[in-house]
Amino acid sequence: MSMLAAIRSTDRQLAKGLAAGTPPLLHRTLSVVEEAAESTKLWCGAAAVMAAAGGWRGRTAATAGVSAMVLAQLVSNGLCKQLVDRERPPEQWFPHDEAEDRPESSSFPSGHTAAAVAFTAATAAVWPAAGAVCAVPAALVVVERVQSGAHYPSDVAAGAAIGLAVAMLVRRAPRLVLRWWS
Repeated sequence: MSMLAAIRSTDRQLAKGLAAGTPPLLHRTLSVVEEAAESTKLWCGAAAVMAAAGGWRGRTAATAGVSAMVLAQLVSNGLCKQLVDRERPPEQWFPHDEAEDRPESSSFPSGHTAAAVAFTAATAAVWPAAGAVCAVPAALVVVERVQSGAHYPSDVAAGAAIGLAVAMLVRRAPRLVLRWWS
């Protein structure tokens, strides 16, 4: 079996298993978190709280998080989704009606995941305690994207990789710019 066939098979098994095996309370919790994360509301709200209550460290963490989130959205939704036209998982895999309310865009990669991971990782690099708090809803967003039928597991894995890479770039950007400038 080729590597691509193995990924597709694993994607199918994990997506079906997660959709069928999610307890009702977790399903409702995931839906609430996804709604809060829609259009990056959750991450912008977290940034506002950090900036208002966290002093210099909070403002720096909020700036890093929002910068990484925006860049991750541009890379995942503005670039990668335009290059890779992947259909969403079949609706019949999901025993709930959320699979009917999915975007029409490419499934690959998950922009929600890229934004959540980028925001959380960039925040954690500046303010580890705030990053740890953000990691909980970020992890729930990652699970929800597969459980709801919006993405395959490989879509969220790619989104997470984009988010981590962007967070690292945002963390190093000031030094890279200064080095390039001098």
